Amino acid sequence: MSLTDKLKRPALALACGAALTGLLPASNAFAAASINKGDTAWMLVATALVVFMTVPGLAMFYGGLVRSKNILSVMMQVFVVFSLLAVLWAVYGYSLAFTNGNGFIGSFDKLFLNGVTISTMAATFSKETYIPEFAYFAFQLTFAAITPALIVGAFAERMKFSAVLLFMVIWFTFSSLPMAHMVWWWAGPDCFTLSPDV
Repeated sequence: MSLTDKLKRPALALACGAALTGLLPASNAFAAASINKGDTAWMLVATALVVFMTVPGLAMFYGGLVRSKNILSVMMQVFVVFSLLAVLWAVYGYSLAFTNGNGFIGSFDKLFLNGVTISTMAATFSKETYIPEFAYFAFQLTFAAITPALIVGAFAERMKFSAVLLFMVIWFTFSSLPMAHMVWWWAGPDCFTLSPDV
């Protein structure tokens, strides 16, 4: 090993250590935010899988558990509950679950998807990795809609259709949305690691 090789290693280690501690800017430490195409594709595939799991899958599963005279009723309950909650998610659910409000519930900043455009991005759980906010909205919508649809099986053949819809709206608003906000909302890793206070 030559003398220059012996000197290069400590210099490289010192430069890497300085870049890691923030003394020297790393070459791509503050790269411009861009959408990760692989993560976006996977989110859209996962969204489609959850939709297929709900509308034909869950509806047929619950249809097979009831008497033959109630199959159509249960299948329609699953489909209508999924559709109703998809609309409510777009109207106020996404805003209450995924905006900065307080520790219990979000705010009305994104009511009717206000401010959500084709160019807005949502943070993922990886630093400097973003997906389109519409893809994130659709992914979270599927879970917001399948969760109450799962409840349909608990009272199949026991409740009127109007009572099912009323219960789902109340449960979605006062149980599902606060829980989604408390468990799943956060500003993303970049909010904490790229802030000047850290």
